[in-house]
Amino acid sequence: QVQLVESGGGLVQTGGSLGVSCTSSSGVYPMGWFRQAPGKEREFVAGVSKSGGFAVIADSLRGRFTISRDNNMVTLQMNSLKSEDTAIYYCATVDNPTAPSWKVFSLNSNYDVWGQGTQVTVSS
Repeated sequence: QVQLVESGGGLVQTGGSLGVSCTSSSGVYPMGWFRQAPGKEREFVAGVSKSGGFAVIADSLRGRFTISRDNNMVTLQMNSLKSEDTAIYYCATVDNPTAPSWKVFSLNSNYDVWGQGTQVTVSS
């Protein structure tokens, strides 16, 4: 089964920038980032297609967050960070070799392999 390894994350000041990356152990599949803040449900942050040519950013994060991929590694770049961006960020992938190269998935239920999560803390 595909395994995901996340890197990055950490502590950053309000208004700062941070990048988190995720590497898939094998294959190139649609990937996404989700986050979960304390006491809240896990929410979609961004997704990218298998080809890397299509991406979706959550409406509330557009303009501050971007997602990109380089083969089997996906990077979430977060700018102008706010305290409400504090959360555990999870990388996920759709382990489906037949997924269309252009398709971006945005639902929790679409994803079947998850990383261990990486903490992002934004402090003032």
